[in-house]
Amino acid sequence: MNQPNQRGGGGGFRQAQQASPLAIRTKKSQLTTDAYTRMVMGEVWKKDWVYALIPFALGLLPAIFAPSWWWLVLAVVLTVLFVLFRSAQVTGVTQMEQSKPLFERMSFEMDQKQLLLRVGPEKAMQLTWDMIGRARRDPDAYLLYLKPGTPPEGLAAWRLWLARTFDVPVFLHLPQRIFNSPNDVKLFEALLRRKNLLPAEAGATTV
Repeated sequence: MNQPNQRGGGGGFRQAQQASPLAIRTKKSQLTTDAYTRMVMGEVWKKDWVYALIPFALGLLPAIFAPSWWWLVLAVVLTVLFVLFRSAQVTGVTQMEQSKPLFERMSFEMDQKQLLLRVGPEKAMQLTWDMIGRARRDPDAYLLYLKPGTPPEGLAAWRLWLARTFDVPVFLHLPQRIFNSPNDVKLFEALLRRKNLLPAEAGATTV
């Protein structure tokens, strides 16, 4: 699993950066660890439920040669262990030291070149747009997903597949209510479309 500070070269908060005078600025908000866990858990299992069938099938496989109810018990146990392991990956993100900046109370400043995650006048984290892999627009918020880190060179193919398949999404959460005006929401969405993070046919935002 890629750690948050491995995604796009991010790090902790540093001396304040300066955004363009024309930057879009928001009010402060905070993504709690509980909210993050709920959102990511739903997203992960919507995608990965099919992989839970693999340990279940492996547990039942010996029943072809030696029928027994114990193989069903084994299949259920293996499936439960997989579910617990995958869920622990999600909750583990909130416990890591590198994840703490994601759950600070912060405001955002966005222009054509960068995003600033600002905790205070002298404390901010700078991200460039190439660190964002994709965006999602929910009815009440925008989610900006950080790109996964680059796997180490020489990693075995099966380990590379595991790292990519069972990665945990890490994102910035921008509720629409933190924007200062409906026009700022429209400008931000237009910026995301210009960066190819939202489809062009998304259209203008109505608030």
